[in-house]
Amino acid sequence: MNSCRAKVKANEPQLISAPENRTDTPVGGTVKRVFDVAFSLVAILSTLPFFIILPIIIMVVSPGPIFFAHTRIGYGGVPFPCWKFRTMVPNADQMLKEHLASNPAAQAEWDQHRKLKNDPRVIPLVGNLMRRLSFDELPQFFNVLRGDMSVVGPRPLTIDEVKDYGEAARRYQAARPGITGLWQVSGRSDISFRDRIELDCRYVATCNLTSDMRLIAKTIGVLLNGRGAY
Repeated sequence: MNSCRAKVKANEPQLISAPENRTDTPVGGTVKRVFDVAFSLVAILSTLPFFIILPIIIMVVSPGPIFFAHTRIGYGGVPFPCWKFRTMVPNADQMLKEHLASNPAAQAEWDQHRKLKNDPRVIPLVGNLMRRLSFDELPQFFNVLRGDMSVVGPRPLTIDEVKDYGEAARRYQAARPGITGLWQVSGRSDISFRDRIELDCRYVATCNLTSDMRLIAKTIGVLLNGRGAY
């Protein structure tokens, strides 16, 4: 973990290209992939009612797309569309720019966490609840079936965030990003971006099926608690 911290502090932002960073198989190999597919199928079948109810609520509360696909960086540095139920207003990007430009405290919070506790972009009534319970991330189980993600893994990063990883991006991109992971059970959005980098590096270095199952069990408790979700 210390070596990971040292690499990050070297401050050499760069996006590692897919060809030179891709290994034969992602961290966890075939066993992890079989577990991912089986778990995702069970999860999708178990939550089918939410795939009917949530789209209706979203359409009523905030007219616009039901799903939101944001480009994230996956295994080997390959970008993919990370799917979520939409919890923000349609013009979220522009609203964020204007909010940060006029609010220095919010800008400082964004720089440290890449999140805002009082985010003006979240749709009213149901947006925060969906985020607190992570219902917005249910469509990501289809990302897992496609092979874009794992059930457990490093946090899915945007292109700009991977650049901030510096040389540590090589370790991050050795695994498929996860719906949950060490970052999810260690404080979620309350932890700093630098701490997330260390957690991602630690996960890749110590990944195994037993630890994945423990992290899934811990995630359930974190979701029920709601701490760090915004």
